[in-house]
Amino acid sequence: MPHGPLSLPARLCLLAWDAARPAAGRAALRPGLVRAGALVELAQRGLLSDVDGIATPVDLDARAGDPVLDGLLDLVRESCPHPWRTWVTLRARVTFDAVREQLVAEGYLRAEKRRVLGVFPSVEYALERRAAVEVLREETRQVLRGPLPVAGISERDAALAVLAAAAGLFGDSAPGRHAEELAERAAAATPGLRGILRELSTAVTAGAAVATSP
Repeated sequence: MPHGPLSLPARLCLLAWDAARPAAGRAALRPGLVRAGALVELAQRGLLSDVDGIATPVDLDARAGDPVLDGLLDLVRESCPHPWRTWVTLRARVTFDAVREQLVAEGYLRAEKRRVLGVFPSVEYALERRAAVEVLREETRQVLRGPLPVAGISERDAALAVLAAAAGLFGDSAPGRHAEELAERAAAATPGLRGILRELSTAVTAGAAVATSP
């Protein structure tokens, strides 16, 4: 995918902003989905590992070089130990807000200042680079449905597809064996990531169900 500079949480944020989902559902599921993407990226970079089901920093001094990921890494270091599922929702808005501001700075989102009831200042956000998001969405759909061979998909793209599917962004685009193969591919270079991804996907699916319930 030609979206190398964008982090995994940033790409998930854009997919969740896409017009294919009802606005209310998209807004409610974004923070947890974005946080899950950040956790996976930190694990893929070798900065977080699984220790008896707990998200654990590997090195107290290592940095990701990305302010969003480093902010989450600091939060995990400074907090009590928590399971991966807990981190999907625990202060997830902090990570989401930071990703959103990154996307505004890079021109993917547009911030529009408004006044509620003509008095209270507010900021609304909208997609600015819609064509780029459509390309990202179509490429992710192809990863989920094929015909791309799983072995030729990068670990990051496989993780993107697995989490997007868990959030219901593509319906049931990756059922059964193909979904399992994508999850295995996402974890190919990272020991323990398969279990981490399973836990995070379950949490994301649960959050999406709540977000879209009547």
